[in-house]
Amino acid sequence: MSVEIEPDAAAALFGDRIDVARAFTANLAEHGEERGLIGPLELPRLWTRHVLNSAIAAPLFHGSVADIGSGAGLPGLVLAIARPDVRFTLVEPMERRVAWLDEQVAELGLENVTVLRSRAEDVTPQQFDVVTARAVSALRTLLPWTAPLVRDGGELVLLKGKNAEAEIAAATKQIKKYRLTEVRAEVLGEGVLPESEVTRVVRGVVRG
Repeated sequence: MSVEIEPDAAAALFGDRIDVARAFTANLAEHGEERGLIGPLELPRLWTRHVLNSAIAAPLFHGSVADIGSGAGLPGLVLAIARPDVRFTLVEPMERRVAWLDEQVAELGLENVTVLRSRAEDVTPQQFDVVTARAVSALRTLLPWTAPLVRDGGELVLLKGKNAEAEIAAATKQIKKYRLTEVRAEVLGEGVLPESEVTRVVRGVVRG
């Protein structure tokens, strides 16, 4: 399958970092399937469904950020490209994915990224301003892995699918247990991304 042509929105979202984003997307298109990072059906929608879907959330991040289960680097590497002023720690337990992330960090010259081979539950708690994850698990399963890593007053920004509101409703016990406040789902990218590819995030502040 052919790789999706770069959408017009890409240059607007990445600004002067667009060449780095292009390099990462080309690397993912060339090696992603063979290395088990993306499926064969993803190439025709690689930009819109994966890269821009991650990049649209870039303004929500600040300070120190952890991306849990970073995998191919979605959203962590994409966010790090878009926000060189923010420090990102990519947490990934699988060795072959860690190798990919390390390679990309070196090749793309991303000085604001640390790759950590670890399970989320083994990471030192309460050290990040923001914790994110994309396509990892349902919210009620994800909260025990992510909320403990956020400092008091920090935030979760979790990239979710169309069922974000339902996931919030199903995670009432976990939201209370991990002291999340201001929990809500937001839609990003309307009018910028195709309607079918807008990004939904679940956001919440963690109170110690």
